[in-house]
Amino acid sequence: MKREQITDCLEPVSERPRWCHNQRDDGLRNAAVLIPLVEREQWHVLLTKRTDHLNNHAGQVSFPGGRADAEDHSPLDTALRETEEEVGIQRGLIETVGLLEAHKTVTGFNVIPVVGLVKPEFTLAIDSFEVAEVFEVPLPVLMDISRYQRNEIEYQGEKRYYWELMYKEFRIWGATAAMLYNLVNRIQDPK
Repeated sequence: MKREQITDCLEPVSERPRWCHNQRDDGLRNAAVLIPLVEREQWHVLLTKRTDHLNNHAGQVSFPGGRADAEDHSPLDTALRETEEEVGIQRGLIETVGLLEAHKTVTGFNVIPVVGLVKPEFTLAIDSFEVAEVFEVPLPVLMDISRYQRNEIEYQGEKRYYWELMYKEFRIWGATAAMLYNLVNRIQDPK
């Protein structure tokens, strides 16, 4: 897959939103994740498995990222800072190429997915407090829409729907699967 197939379907980074700290009127907290695409023999998406003791999303597969800090001026700042803190990939090795629409989580976050192309010569430096494991999934595997299952769960008395897919022993579901599904659909149908 060519780089342009990925970059042409994204919202331009130049139109990136800026944070308005403590000014949200919907009660959600600002957050951002990096969808790290690593170019190897084919594109791979780098994912993390969170440690089991965390308060939010314990043990789940996720992208590097998290809540906006006061020093973060934009989702890009948050995504790049969190990526460096969680897995050690430095900003200079990441070319941010676009954004996906915000994803609102049932746990109270408004998450902006930032897509970044990562140079493959990075060395991981994992924050073992937050990250139990780092793994990569070939993008062609994720591009197979038949792998995504739409499931239903009752959460706080309401029926909720979520996407889920398996890769090896990893269960990718919820917000992470939804953002992957969105990315894949955009690549396949860039209109």
